[in-house]
Amino acid sequence: MTEWSLSVLLSGLHDEIEQKLATARKAFQHPGTKGDASEGVWLEMLETYLPKRYQATKGQVVDSTGGISDQIDVLIFDRQYSPFIFEFQGQIIIPAEAVYAAFEAKQSINAAQVEYAQKKIASVRRLHRTSLPIPTAMGVLPPKPLHHIIGGLVTFESDWDPQLGKPLLDALAGQKEDGRLDLGCVAAHGIFMCDDDGCHVATPLAKAATAFLFELIARLQTCATVPMIDIRAYAKWLAT
Repeated sequence: MTEWSLSVLLSGLHDEIEQKLATARKAFQHPGTKGDASEGVWLEMLETYLPKRYQATKGQVVDSTGGISDQIDVLIFDRQYSPFIFEFQGQIIIPAEAVYAAFEAKQSINAAQVEYAQKKIASVRRLHRTSLPIPTAMGVLPPKPLHHIIGGLVTFESDWDPQLGKPLLDALAGQKEDGRLDLGCVAAHGIFMCDDDGCHVATPLAKAATAFLFELIARLQTCATVPMIDIRAYAKWLAT
């Protein structure tokens, strides 16, 4: 009988991510190329391990009023219930109703990157989302309340000493709701989490990438499904 260990399997998942991020940091000199490689590592992990109802990509988010977000490194969205995803010349545009989460992916975490990520996440959360009543075999259900879009920052390293601790918590202090970073991972050191009760860190954490993935899935589960999109709200743009 083959011997195996769940602990070893979970460690291997983290080790793979950390090694790929370290390689991207060392192998590429151009900042843009290095950044693209790091984003690719996180996207590959999410596409591989998230349940199939979710999809992860780099892109922008649009709403039915014509508003559009900044470019976001990692968008997690529902493909099954999204009636349209635009792709043009490598640019992907996703309707706001389909989005579950938005993350920025950087080489290292510091105060400037925290503030930058907050502004990026806010550009997604400020968009308008529709939600229609839901027809079912048992009758029509009321519109689903809009879920909180999960936002965060993922990196390989930290510029702080200690790597995760008071400097990070100070940077996160006083976050506004539209830009709040709910979840983050510094693969070499640990993770951080924020909610209505405040922020805390988990460090040192030997399997940070795996812990981040599991916490993200748990939070996605609380979102349930995306709201029923009002496709006619988008169709009005056909007449302009």
